[in-house]
Amino acid sequence: MHINAILDVDVAALEADDTVTVMLELEAPAAPDADNNSAELRPAHTAIVVLDRSGSMAGDRLDHAKEALLSLVDRLSDDDRFGLVTFDSQAQVVVPAGLVGDLGRARIRHDIATVEPGGMTDLSSGYLRGLQEARRVCTEAGATIILLSDGHANTGITDPVKLASVAGKASKQAISTSTIGIGLGYDEVILTEMAGAGLGNHAFAEHAEAAAVAVAGEIDGLLSKTVQAASLLVTPSEDVSGVTVLNDGLPQQAVEGGILVELGDLYAGETRRVTVAFDVPGMPALGLAQVADLAISYVELATLDQHTVTVPVSVNVVPADVARGRVPDPRVEQEKLLLSAQRSKREAEGYLRAGDIAGAASVIGSMSATLSSAPKSDMLADEAAWFAESMDSLTTRGAEATSRRLSSDRMRKSRGFTGRAQGGEVQEPPASGGASASGSPSSGAA
Repeated sequence: MHINAILDVDVAALEADDTVTVMLELEAPAAPDADNNSAELRPAHTAIVVLDRSGSMAGDRLDHAKEALLSLVDRLSDDDRFGLVTFDSQAQVVVPAGLVGDLGRARIRHDIATVEPGGMTDLSSGYLRGLQEARRVCTEAGATIILLSDGHANTGITDPVKLASVAGKASKQAISTSTIGIGLGYDEVILTEMAGAGLGNHAFAEHAEAAAVAVAGEIDGLLSKTVQAASLLVTPSEDVSGVTVLNDGLPQQAVEGGILVELGDLYAGETRRVTVAFDVPGMPALGLAQVADLAISYVELATLDQHTVTVPVSVNVVPADVARGRVPDPRVEQEKLLLSAQRSKREAEGYLRAGDIAGAASVIGSMSATLSSAPKSDMLADEAAWFAESMDSLTTRGAEATSRRLSSDRMRKSRGFTGRAQGGEVQEPPASGGASASGSPSSGAA
């Protein structure tokens, strides 16, 4: 994996309090053979689908979801593992997890076709049963749970914090959780929190056809995964008085000597960015001073080898008159602004959930203006356009659609994805039947 650390400033003023920010770029290795990424050249994967079959899924939603599952199975190899759990008022194992070759594709397709709509929405029973199946067949290469739902959990465990905690514990066992919300009635808090803690993706598919695109995007990611269980250990020096991970969508916890940030899996060739700010009190002596160590640990899936790379972060302490002439790196400044934009999305979501459309519009409009007035770059221009579209969405689509648009996009971008198409608001495929970029958001991919 290629790792690059970029400081906003590489000098600090003598005996002056300062803040130093580092942007860490992680580029995942390519697939074993980029021109022929066949099943024989990649590790076997495990995919467990947990499908909402409550009454509200009847009709196009369930039909398109089943079609998407059939396409998913067609793309798995005989050595991959697949399982299907459905839920309404209770969970049902439709396809017990196992090797695709052993289960038989004809049997899997038949069992998927038998799924019919039911009653209530006990999301927790379906998810917990899916976890059991994942743990039963999971290999060293881990597993991915894909949860599709169109409704609010109205029975079983309905607390987002508890469900996120379950997903977080599963991620420590190399089982990631991705969620796809269908329509405007799903519980966006539960699905976004589960995906965040579960180190997966969260997609908003307003229409049934878009849900199929989202499932295709998830399998694209699953089959191109090259790095598993990546984490970042931030160990500040004794001179540092405070550390802030600016990517608030990443699970993090205090550990002895620093902060541990969970990054999850990376897909072939994608780039992730993690940005960390260090509060540095006045340095008493001139010269090079170390601020922190950044230790990146990950498993390379092709070999299942564990790697740890440590990157030291240092600044040069110079006289105050010299430090006054420093110019912050524009790449880091841009990333800080983009992450600030994600925090604005969270704030606007809060207003919309409270029924305060004017408050949300004020936040969205303010950030749109800030982005538009920033130094020109394609990435900032895309994000400014995304905010402008979201302002229009408040009027044309309403608060519920806009809130889900905000939360799904924030979940993806706040975690530093710069080359991943999965997650965010997913559009329907073109009327001609050709799919748009699988799982790609409506605009403004950062």
